[in-house]
Amino acid sequence: MRTSIATVSLSGSLTEKLTAAARAGFDGVEIFENDLLASPLTPEEIRDRCADLGLSIDLYQPMRDIEAVPEDEFARNLRRARHKFELMRRLGADTVLVCSSVSPRAVDDDALAAEQLSRLAGTAQEFGIRVAYEALAWGRHVSTYDHAWHIVESAGHPALGTCLDSFHILSRGSEPKDLEGIADIPGEKIFFLQLADAPLLAMDVLQWSRHYRCFPGQGGFDVAGLVRHVLRTGYDGPLSLEVFNDVFRQAEAGPTAVDARRSLLVLQESVGRAALPEPVVPTGVAFAELVTPDAEPLTALLGALGFARTARHRGKPVALWEQGEARILVNTGPAVRRDGTQLAAIGLESPDPAAAARRAEALLAPVLPRRRAPGDAPLDAVAAPDGTELFFCATGRPDLPDWRADFEDTAPAPATAKVRGIDHLALTQPWHHFDEAALFHHGVLGLHAQESVDVADPYGLLRSRAVTNTDGSVRIALTVGAAPTDDTVHAQHIALATDDLVASARRFREAGGTLLPVPANYYDDLAARFEFADGELETYRDLGILYDRDAHGVFRHCYTRTIGRVFFELVQRDDGYRGYGAPNAPVRLAAQHAARALTGG
Repeated sequence: MRTSIATVSLSGSLTEKLTAAARAGFDGVEIFENDLLASPLTPEEIRDRCADLGLSIDLYQPMRDIEAVPEDEFARNLRRARHKFELMRRLGADTVLVCSSVSPRAVDDDALAAEQLSRLAGTAQEFGIRVAYEALAWGRHVSTYDHAWHIVESAGHPALGTCLDSFHILSRGSEPKDLEGIADIPGEKIFFLQLADAPLLAMDVLQWSRHYRCFPGQGGFDVAGLVRHVLRTGYDGPLSLEVFNDVFRQAEAGPTAVDARRSLLVLQESVGRAALPEPVVPTGVAFAELVTPDAEPLTALLGALGFARTARHRGKPVALWEQGEARILVNTGPAVRRDGTQLAAIGLESPDPAAAARRAEALLAPVLPRRRAPGDAPLDAVAAPDGTELFFCATGRPDLPDWRADFEDTAPAPATAKVRGIDHLALTQPWHHFDEAALFHHGVLGLHAQESVDVADPYGLLRSRAVTNTDGSVRIALTVGAAPTDDTVHAQHIALATDDLVASARRFREAGGTLLPVPANYYDDLAARFEFADGELETYRDLGILYDRDAHGVFRHCYTRTIGRVFFELVQRDDGYRGYGAPNAPVRLAAQHAARALTGG
């Protein structure tokens, strides 16, 4: 299907928005009136610019407060409309959006609304223009799609149809049965379909709409379900995104447009209108790669955790450290690292690495060129929204190249391992890419996105959303601060799984490692919330171990100091615990702030 995007969904000048939409692969645009009014280009120049970019102008919007008003006011509305229709003719747009009135002068009279909209459509027809009437969720008298359609149907004018908007329909709490009325609308009378998702918030619907919309698949609405209903009518117009979002308006237009286009590709796939390569869900974490300008503090920390340096890359300054199934690559190459040590790449175990790469490329993931020496394993890699490199790997598979073939053994792995593997990874996101990251990991990698949670930090709030495969062998926590300048977004971490956290923590400390100290008040509260065996809580207090329970099991975890942007977490999951210790996050964040203040880091 054809795809379109409203210029209000992107930041920048109109020219910048059009360029971003075209480069992302959109077929057309909705031109928002404010964008045109602020542009130095004439309507003819905008039309020609769109043509040069291969974009059609699918909609001009919006016209407001038109219908069900006193005759003198409607006469003024018709005069205004004639000016807009002449402008649209110069622009080359043939459909105009008319929103249901919010004017205090509008009256609750469907017959009058139908009669005036019919006259408006008659005027529009003189200019070769169609009128798409949309119910605003906060419309004064018309606020539902079926009410708007009733008025359009009563008007009976060939140049008058309806516009369906997923936000205005779904924000009213529509149940699946509430969408069945869409089937009563002939497809040819649905002149336009606008799509937006949104997080499920309890707030004024106007403010919700103006500030918190997002692209399909990034919120809590069943946008795909609505689209299926619309497509069954025979609608053959574009799928168009109209997203009002404060973050998108401040972010760079190019990446936002790519994110928007990806959301429509995933949506089309879900409704059976796009033939994309099948998702290839990763089955584990092959490795985590840390880049560092100074390997000594990092390798000392790894040694204390029980890792051993087992191999080195044949042609690059990269060392492999192993313990159990946990593998850490330490890269001391010349790449620029402004924040010191950081998590730069993740190797994902894949049943079919080549197919995983094809899926990623089809969903607009940047494919990373790889400088490969003769004999190096052919690894495909793409960039996640935060810049993390994702490698599709096979480890120990006789039928596929093994990435470890690029390494020469230098020492055996530890004979006894306290750490079993990598439990999860936490990736901090640029503040304007948080929603994009969740959609990317779901759409490109096939991971399931869990609900977003807010975590209190001493200097604001952190948002966190986990993505995981079915059995939990791949878990990634995506985190972002509340504002662009929020320093708390800088930490990344690698969580290591152990079957005996107390023994692992003691061994780490005995090997010279420093565990993050936790305030005594936390343990006083823990004693009030849970019952523990004799001496158990004292052990946790001594080692800085935090504790949580959910409906499935128990979670114990503790933290190392931070090096650069990275720290490690030791975790023990018992009896199927599914979370990440979120109730303890405020305590951990406060303790990290305090430790940073003491060290001046």
